[in-house]
Amino acid sequence: MHLHTPHARRAAPLCLRPGALAVLSLVCGHMAHAQESATPALQETVVTATRAEQPLSDLVADLSVVDRETMEHSGAAGLVDLLARLPGVEMARNGGVGNSASVFLRGAESRHAAVYIDGVRVDSQSTGGAQWEQIPLAQIERIEVLRGPAAAVYGSDAIGGVIQLFTRKGEGPARPYAGIGLGSQATRKVEAGVSGSAGQGGALDYSLGLARESSAGFDVQTRGTHNPDRDAHRLASGHARLGWRIDERHRIDTSWLASYLNAGYDDYGHDAARPVDDRSLQRLRTAGLTWAAQWSQAYATRLSVTDALSRYATTPSPYRTETGLRGYLWQNDYRLGAHRFSAALERREDALQNAPIDRSRAQDALALGYGLISGRHTVQLNLRHDADSEFGAKDTGSAAYGYAFTADWRASASVGTAFRAPTLYQRFSKYGVATLQPESSRNAELGLRYARGRSSFSVLAYRNRFSDLIAFGAAGACASSYGCYANIARAQSTGLTLAGAHALSGVQLHASLDLQNPRNLDTGKQAPRRARRHATVGADTRVADWTVGAEAQASGQRFDDAANANRLGGYALLNLYAQTRVARDYQLLARIDNLANKNYELARGYATPGRSLYVGLKWAPR
Repeated sequence: MHLHTPHARRAAPLCLRPGALAVLSLVCGHMAHAQESATPALQETVVTATRAEQPLSDLVADLSVVDRETMEHSGAAGLVDLLARLPGVEMARNGGVGNSASVFLRGAESRHAAVYIDGVRVDSQSTGGAQWEQIPLAQIERIEVLRGPAAAVYGSDAIGGVIQLFTRKGEGPARPYAGIGLGSQATRKVEAGVSGSAGQGGALDYSLGLARESSAGFDVQTRGTHNPDRDAHRLASGHARLGWRIDERHRIDTSWLASYLNAGYDDYGHDAARPVDDRSLQRLRTAGLTWAAQWSQAYATRLSVTDALSRYATTPSPYRTETGLRGYLWQNDYRLGAHRFSAALERREDALQNAPIDRSRAQDALALGYGLISGRHTVQLNLRHDADSEFGAKDTGSAAYGYAFTADWRASASVGTAFRAPTLYQRFSKYGVATLQPESSRNAELGLRYARGRSSFSVLAYRNRFSDLIAFGAAGACASSYGCYANIARAQSTGLTLAGAHALSGVQLHASLDLQNPRNLDTGKQAPRRARRHATVGADTRVADWTVGAEAQASGQRFDDAANANRLGGYALLNLYAQTRVARDYQLLARIDNLANKNYELARGYATPGRSLYVGLKWAPR
């Protein structure tokens, strides 16, 4: 499995059960002191930290990369399941795949993660944050997860971090692929696609993919009056990506992604004698057009127009909400020796239709950046000014410094501010208050990283303070007598993240541990659905023609509510997988998840999958 961190080419997280923290300490300690030499990995570039390509090894930011091989090994049922195996990331879900899900970066709220698909911003002006269940993992080729505030680069929403998702990009001769999979709960998956390039020197590259999955599911609710049926889901998705290198200096890229989800859920309050098959009907569509120009060896620009639509509806209960998001970006990058300068003009337009709401707003921004890599020193400075058509201006900034003690060891420190504008629903629904102000945060962190060949270790400490958080309060300023949204909360998330990887006698070890304290500063209570401790650990190796591995996830207790009245117990999950080539062009994957058939909850009153088996066969000519 491959998970890349700023100093680790191959380090997938996974493993651990209760009582195994001592094992994690031994593993990480061994990683930190390993002096085994290995062949250096190829240089890898990322774009999420500064919105410009730069080598992964040059970053002072806390960033992980997940490649397609990791995704295929993981056998993850959904995108949030995969993300939850990364350091600093937790997830919660109201039932199985297809139901409402949340992703927490370093203990921040789910709405505090800015999410992009091929550079297209994805968000909901109803719930706040991306609707994760709509995003099809089958269409994703690569993931970059930036932990820590990035509003000085991306503007509103990037309080906890940024998650960038990329679809497949064509390269070389045409490469078709097809796959089929069968699993527990009558799970069925099928996918097919082709990618490659054509023309002189591969000037035209393309990628096309289609996928469909379905599952009979299980009864997602465990409490209260509801329909005791199995809550099935069906997800159909597709993507297309086309790139044209006009000449050595100019390139045009287009991308498109769409998904349609039909998932069962159990609404509250139905008559037990007349059970209802509640369904959520969701659509996601993203499209982007980018012109990249390299005007000289030093100066490059990128001009892009993006559009996204996210729709959520339910039946037979009549409900429908739709968010439209249009973006315009003009990015300028200039390199002068060890110095990098950037300037960007950006406009974001949000629209919400959620009867009787039919509102829109816009944000215009100027972002400036400076980077320096000189000898042992690395510096990154960013400043951004956002002007919102509704609430006015907001300024954010960040500063990061890294110092390399040796070729293997680097220390870093950073500070940054961030914000999230209130959603249109929070301002204009019957629970809304038009005068709501943006949520804000201030973050500081220190890090130490080691990397040598395929061995790596990192430790990072952070503190993120949130003010003017929007929460549901008492009745007053809105039209509802039940309650209103208000800027009434202060919170803080402090934590320590350890992660590492080491190759030992043909076995690749990988582990991460998060010790955090996300809490409400006004009440002293722990943030809902987030644990004080969570960890992953695992190993994989080659046995004959097979790659075999074991992985586990462990999480401490959490609370389902802000008052900490409803406790969610801790849990540990153990997974096994094996993969081999059954012929030159065919690859077989088998997984057993939740081997011990652990009964646990990520949200109170909602079930999670028990022991499950999945077998997949993929054809991809070599």
